[in-house]
Amino acid sequence: MRFCVLTAVLLLAAVARGQEEQTSWTIRAETVYTASGEALANRSVVIRDGKIDGVVAGGASADLEVAAVTPGMIDLSARISLGMSSVEQSREVAPEMRVASSLNVFDVAWARQARSGVTCVLVNPIDENVIGGYGVLLKTAGPDSIEARTVKDKAAMRGAIGTQPSRRNHPARGRPDDFYSRRPTTRMGVEWEHRKAFYDAAAAKRDPARAFPGCEDLQAVLAGEVPLLIQAWATQDIRTAVFLVEEIEREGLGQARLIVDAAAEAWREPQLLVRSGAAVVLPPFALEGRTTDGAFMTLDSAARLTALGVPVALSSHGAADPAARLDRQAGWAIHGGLAFEDALRAVTLTPARLLGVEDRVGSIEAGKDADLTLWNGRPFEPTSRVIGVLIDGALVLDPREAR
Repeated sequence: MRFCVLTAVLLLAAVARGQEEQTSWTIRAETVYTASGEALANRSVVIRDGKIDGVVAGGASADLEVAAVTPGMIDLSARISLGMSSVEQSREVAPEMRVASSLNVFDVAWARQARSGVTCVLVNPIDENVIGGYGVLLKTAGPDSIEARTVKDKAAMRGAIGTQPSRRNHPARGRPDDFYSRRPTTRMGVEWEHRKAFYDAAAAKRDPARAFPGCEDLQAVLAGEVPLLIQAWATQDIRTAVFLVEEIEREGLGQARLIVDAAAEAWREPQLLVRSGAAVVLPPFALEGRTTDGAFMTLDSAARLTALGVPVALSSHGAADPAARLDRQAGWAIHGGLAFEDALRAVTLTPARLLGVEDRVGSIEAGKDADLTLWNGRPFEPTSRVIGVLIDGALVLDPREAR
């Protein structure tokens, strides 16, 4: 009897939650920043069943009223993981692995991202491997299932260049005495592993007898079907990443689409990025300028690169500190000379385009997912803050409760 009563209560609660969730809204704003066009004054964003129906002239009635509306922000380097549980530790090159299978949908990091206005994140394997496998693009709120929140499963192939992929390894010096008695142990070794992996994948394409686990996944990268997202902080590592994809093309192996993540020193030799057509994801700005691998990032990095036509996305690296979240990274970039419109695109439409999902997210246009960030003032200014968030039309943060 007690079990039946408990079951009935749970069912009624589930029904109540379903009835309460609203996915159709009219949101009136002093300014709507679409990211794909001009800012629109005194407009209403109309949402129907979780999709954007259109932007219309501000009417007399609205469900929500705010100062500004932007597309939901997108972070391509959110750094949410289960630590070493998100790493294939048996080998350094594991392109067939999918980080989605190691994620915890109940991690508090998801709610932190969502409530800060970030509605989509690219989650990658942590960079303990040379090639760690596929990153997955996810909504930061929604059903209690990674699969249900997935926007794009095999969104990018993750690799790393620098000290991190080899830092746990050491030479065996005779008989191996632990799991990490292996190579690579240097930057040069990391570069060699990258080159060997892609040359072997190209060889396997010509001769199926040379196939190995993950070769088809690397072949997809060589065909330009999946972007190659390589972490490289310092100039020497950015060079290595660029030279790698240029060698791939020069040798007739394919044409990889390179995105350099954590590209702190991309400003030093930007013509390399222009020449190769690579894009960058900039790491969080630090007042002292120093980042990982001894790299130094200037405040005007985003402005310099954007002026040269390099696609730039910004990231907070999943920072828990409110002062370091993604909207503040856009504010720093503006302070460094980046135009407001470019800063807005760097956290919305540009990352969506880099992953090929701009038909669903990244701008406020009819037919797209109703992922929106609501503000109490002009976005990215020190006095403005996120007061409301919608993901697929569902209200994650209610502006009516803002103080």
